[in-house]
Formats: sequence, C-alpha cells, structure tokens
Amino acid sequence: MIANLVALAAEEEQNPLIPAGPELLVGTIAFAIVFFFFWKKLLPNINKVLEERRAAIEGGIEEADAMKVEAQSVLEQYKAQLAEARHEAARLRQEAQEQGATLIADMRAEGQRQREEIIAAGHSQLEADRKAASQALRQDVGKLATDLAGKLVGESLEDHARQSRVIDRFLDDLEEKAEATR
Repeated sequence: MIANLVALAAEEEQNPLIPAGPELLVGTIAFAIVFFFFWKKLLPNINKVLEERRAAIEGGIEEADAMKVEAQSVLEQYKAQLAEARHEAARLRQEAQEQGATLIADMRAEGQRQREEIIAAGHSQLEADRKAASQALRQDVGKLATDLAGKLVGESLEDHARQSRVIDRFLDDLEEKAEATR
C-alpha cells in the first residue's frame, strides 16, 4: 500500500496533502517512539499526579465532612449549654424575686413593728406628759386658789398639808363633774 502511494506520488506531481514515502516512514517511526515514551514514562506520572489529586480532593471532602459533623456537635453542645444557662438565669431570677418579696415583706413587718413601738412610746409619752401637766396644773391651780382664798379671807393659808387636801378634793370634784357631763 505504501508502495502504491509512492508510485502514485511519483507519477503525479507532488500532492501537498500526501507526504513522500520516506518522510511518512520516518514520521511514523518518530511518532511511535514519542508515543511509546509518553505511554511508558509520562502517562504513569500524569496518572499518579491525577490519582494523588483525586485522593487529596476526596480526603479534603471527607475531612470537611468530619469537620462539619464535629462543628454540628459543638454547635449542639453550645446550644445545650446556652439553654442550660438560660434556665439557670431564669431560676436565679425567680429566686431573687422570691428573696426580694420575702425581704420586702420582712421590711414591712419590721417597719410595722417599729411604727407600733413608736406609737406606743408616743402614747406613753403623751400619758406621762398629760399626767405631768395635770400635776403641774393642780399645783398651779392650788397655789392660785390658796392665794385667792387667802386674799378673800384676809389671812394666809400657808399650811401646806391642808392646802394639798383642799386642792385635791376641789379638783377631784371638778373631774367627777366633768366626767358625769360627758
């Protein structure tokens, strides 16, 4: 077949699309050598690099999946801790409100007790002041009555014991009349 092509080429003018026989033979041998070199040396290296790249990509994907699973578990842990912290905060807030209510109730009770003590002390003081004023008034009224009676009678009524009895009797009578009219 090559001979036919060579003969055909020799008979005709040189066709630029069909190379000459010796060129075709040399080209085919060179192509076979280059192809054999690529097939034995370069193709395994290329396949090895491609396999390493595929393994790295698959390993990266597996690692990313593992990290995603780990991140999801960490997220769940954080969510659980956050829920627990919120629950604890709500519990502490409730306890604080209860303690505040108890403290307010205690303070109110203490304030009420102190108010009652102050009122009782005020009543006691008023009663003591009233008695002291009554006693001072008795003495002043007695003295004035004695002085007035002494001026009316014309002699001094300096007997103290007698004055006290007369004054006390007079004031007691006045108090009895005042109470009877009420």
